[in-house]
Amino acid sequence: MSTILYMRITKLPYFILLFFSTLCFSQNYSIQGLLQDENNQPIAFANAILVDLDDINIIKGTITDELGNFTLDNLKSGDYILKISFLGFKEYTTRVELDRNIDFEIITLNETPQELNGVTVIAKRPVVKRLVDRIVFNVENSTLSNNNVLDVLKHTPGVLISNDKITIKNTTPIVYINDRKVHLSIEDVQQLLEGTPANNIKSIEVITSPPAKYEAEGGAVLNIVTSKNIIAGYNGSIFGNYKQGSKFPKYSLGTSHFFKAKKLNTYINYNINPREDFKFVREDVSFIENAKTISSWESLSEERSKSVNQNLSGNIDYNINENNRLGFSTNLLIKPRANTRELTDSETEVFNSNKVLDSSFNSKNNQVEEVFNLAFTLDYLHEFKRLGDKLSANIHHTSYDFSSFQNVSTNYLLPDDIFFRNNKFQTFSSQVIKLYTGQLDYELPISDLSQFETGLKVSNINSQNILDQFSFENDLRKKDLENSDTFLYDETNYAVYTSYSKDWSSWSFKSGLRIEYTDISGNSLSTNQINNNEYFKVFPSFYLKNNLNDSNEIYFKYNKRIYRPRYSQLNPFKYFLNDNAYITGDPNLKPQIDDSFTLGYTFKKDYTFELYYRYENNPAIQVLFQDNENNKLTYRHTNIDRSISYGLDFMTYTKVLSEWNLYVLSSLYYYDEQFIALESNNELLSNDKWSVYAQIFNYFTFLKDKSLIANISFLFISRTVSGPTDISSKSGLDINIKKTLWNNKGSISFGVTDIFNDLNENQYTKYLNQDILTKLRPESRLITIGFNYKFGNFKLTTNKKNIDLIERERLGDK
Repeated sequence: MSTILYMRITKLPYFILLFFSTLCFSQNYSIQGLLQDENNQPIAFANAILVDLDDINIIKGTITDELGNFTLDNLKSGDYILKISFLGFKEYTTRVELDRNIDFEIITLNETPQELNGVTVIAKRPVVKRLVDRIVFNVENSTLSNNNVLDVLKHTPGVLISNDKITIKNTTPIVYINDRKVHLSIEDVQQLLEGTPANNIKSIEVITSPPAKYEAEGGAVLNIVTSKNIIAGYNGSIFGNYKQGSKFPKYSLGTSHFFKAKKLNTYINYNINPREDFKFVREDVSFIENAKTISSWESLSEERSKSVNQNLSGNIDYNINENNRLGFSTNLLIKPRANTRELTDSETEVFNSNKVLDSSFNSKNNQVEEVFNLAFTLDYLHEFKRLGDKLSANIHHTSYDFSSFQNVSTNYLLPDDIFFRNNKFQTFSSQVIKLYTGQLDYELPISDLSQFETGLKVSNINSQNILDQFSFENDLRKKDLENSDTFLYDETNYAVYTSYSKDWSSWSFKSGLRIEYTDISGNSLSTNQINNNEYFKVFPSFYLKNNLNDSNEIYFKYNKRIYRPRYSQLNPFKYFLNDNAYITGDPNLKPQIDDSFTLGYTFKKDYTFELYYRYENNPAIQVLFQDNENNKLTYRHTNIDRSISYGLDFMTYTKVLSEWNLYVLSSLYYYDEQFIALESNNELLSNDKWSVYAQIFNYFTFLKDKSLIANISFLFISRTVSGPTDISSKSGLDINIKKTLWNNKGSISFGVTDIFNDLNENQYTKYLNQDILTKLRPESRLITIGFNYKFGNFKLTTNKKNIDLIERERLGDK
């Protein structure tokens, strides 16, 4: 680190303290009362909560004591709704204009004896609310709350889930829970969300332009907000689902348990996911020399994989006193070697320039893997006397251990299926990563309508990557030194951020600045090649919204983001999939820097139009190249030159009938990617296309108690581009039906995803001397059956949480 940078960072705390000393504080108020029944008897342990006027955000909550008294204190002035409820009584609701301390004296709840025969299930439709820097999709107690979290994301505005990928505006989002990063790879995150019930989810926040508080990594943030804890007690649930594809079944089974006492909150979740998957792949390659095809391959592959992944997550929160809390969180993901296998059978026919069969070869790749991903976090929260004024700190450690062994055998045949030789090799690879982070955040409300935030973070990642390849001669195994290596990677990142927001009668403003310094060292032991890199980046963000009137609002937002290369993308190994295809990385990969601009307009709160423009500098992607000289295929992680996209989005969420709600999201966008043709004299080329995608969701409720729910959704994506590759259009129709049972304690569901099996895609790479067609046919059509049963006081909410660690998302991409 340079001397100037060091001086800036060391002086930062003094600037923060100086800023804090200039701030003033405002008055806080309280609400109190006595709760009784119609016989003037006190009602103990009833819920008393204060919410905003939209009935979306819980401001504060408590329970009545043994004598029926309750107090809500340290409240800002403003307009709220007070709700008081207890099982067997009608809910009491009143609007509160809080500009002084209020004493309700006696509040009487009326009994509802008809509830003794059963609890009526009221299914709300999800509510979409647009804030200055995000869309909030409120799903608590809605028709979606009996699904798993991944199913909820499929219905979340702006979120696209296709081919096991989560994207927002063509970028992969970073997933948070309660503003804390889910510290798993994107594949493991999806598995975790699919095995987690959504009954404790309050809302999903889609943050397409994340503010400075969030890591600068990634193009968008998905923040999953769980309901707040209000009363003490125990609840639990068991849940599971069964999915049948065209070949193999997939299962998921889990259980969650939550207990809250006066000072102690505990949560634990365990789920196991035994599954088998199948994918059929066809690949046609034409090898070109002097603009003529000299040879062509036609390959058919069947990939079968089996896994039994297990995830254990939990946390313990201890309230030291009213203002201080200590917490411990952990997330353990285990993929045992004994149950994690992959078998790939491929047959390839080789034709000469006249399209006459020249030879063929058949490969078998048997692979086993093992993963131990262990994460631990200790956090501390101090809340000052002023509401919203708080200081939080956490330290985190991740231990990630991945190992893989593959055995590849290839038989070569003449045109008449005459065997003439065999080639065999074995590969052992491992990756051990140690991750340490420390973070400090401070939030300070300057007034009722403005807020200041600041914080800093330090992280260190140390990675050891080993690849040992072995060849065979006369059935004797020997180490292939040319294709074996040990790669050491070390990265340290320092970050500091500050942001300020303010609301007026019709305007909302938020601005932030995040500064990051990164120091990287990569060392290939076999080649003795050391790559050192350091960079200093500034990431501004800006948001402005104007409510023109009750029916119209306009907004603008801008931010700068970064995508750092995944650790595996930096490995210079040649990891052979078979004799003629391998994956390789590049230790000199540059980070991708994005600049995004959005101009939006919302009409009558239900119809939103957005114009956006995004410039991506040095995007890092995996590109399939063909080596025409050696007749090999290379899956290479590389930077393309740049990518430009812009388009118009339209979104509406509206009620058609009382039992039918409709959500539509459509986008017309242009994508232009400029890349260097590495196998074609490094020529600079571009690939561009206008594309369309549309999502349509229909929510239906049936029966008097609205306990029967049906969701029908349709997805369409036209032809798109990714680097030098064109991707075919695809579409999918899903139908899901859910029935709640036993006074909402349980639910069963049935559905079919991708009914017409149209979510498969073809990938075309055709330019200069490159000509590759890949057809992917995974098991996209699935029949699903699910269940969920809640026990204990299932009306309680959970304190489930995850922690903020952007670096962990980079662990799992192999």
